[in-house]
Amino acid sequence: MSEFTAKRPVTLFTGQWADLPFEEVAKLAAGWGYDGLEIAASGDHLDLERADQDDAYLASRLEILERNNLRAFAISNHLTGQAVCDDPIDFRHKAIVRSSTWGDGDPEGVRRRAAEDMKRSARVARKLGVDVVVGFTGSKIWPYVAQFPPVSASVIEEGFEDFAARWNPILDVFDAEGVRFAHEVHPSEIAYDYWSSVRALEAIDHRSAFGFNWDPSHMMWQNIDPVGFIVDFKDRIYHVDCKDTRLRPSNGRAGVLGSHLPWGDPRRGWDFVSTGRGDVPWEDAFRALESIGYSGPISIEWEDAGMDRLHGASEAIGFVRSLLWPRPASSFDSAFANQ
Repeated sequence: MSEFTAKRPVTLFTGQWADLPFEEVAKLAAGWGYDGLEIAASGDHLDLERADQDDAYLASRLEILERNNLRAFAISNHLTGQAVCDDPIDFRHKAIVRSSTWGDGDPEGVRRRAAEDMKRSARVARKLGVDVVVGFTGSKIWPYVAQFPPVSASVIEEGFEDFAARWNPILDVFDAEGVRFAHEVHPSEIAYDYWSSVRALEAIDHRSAFGFNWDPSHMMWQNIDPVGFIVDFKDRIYHVDCKDTRLRPSNGRAGVLGSHLPWGDPRRGWDFVSTGRGDVPWEDAFRALESIGYSGPISIEWEDAGMDRLHGASEAIGFVRSLLWPRPASSFDSAFANQ
């Protein structure tokens, strides 16, 4: 691994590969030339309860990485995080959280157990030598995003207060472990666009344990400038996920909400595609990340309904690496000073 690659490692997010054994995913990633993994707490990739209690199990995860010349650069607990604030808690959550988190399905019990699992993720991250956990927060007020039937401003304010009340104790554990939480700005979360991100930070008094996982794919279809987000939240970009979105020219029919059409349906106004195949301004974004001093991992989150994932993950790393050129040692115009 070159010195430059070590500074800006390219990793694979394992969430979309949770149907495969962890060892198989590690072998694939190593074969494609990835430096490490953003390990999802899904499938058999990382069982947080076992990892928190069983040193031998934790060592087995690290051994698999070492055997494949990989490192863990971040862990993901997106699915459990979704259940911390969501209201309602229903069949959708039962399908994504572990059975121990679901328990008897009592909504408040699910939220409490999900919060404990988020705390656990901070402890496990520290044991793995990882200082970032990526994930979701859930949201009590996302169902009101359409603003009809009307809701009062106090209801929205209570939603942000609920987020703060549930997440501050979680972030206390993150602080204690020296780990940061990188929230993915995403529909159905407390912070899903630019201004809700501002408000979420305000709700927790801008505490440093909480920042953002920069994933431009969800910004694109909402017409949010992903490069401007990097610049404005420069002190809060704790992790980077590379997922692309292709925007289709408006034909007067396709709206941004997707019309309940499945991924890959040509009637959609936008779709997730393999990194480098869509409309994300990647070069501008990487230049912005360099300008703010981001030196963490560049993680490829692969999603594309029209491409085989083995092809896509292999192709995407080449595209990302092509944009990670070394910075100049001096200003390009410094030579004129010697004329």
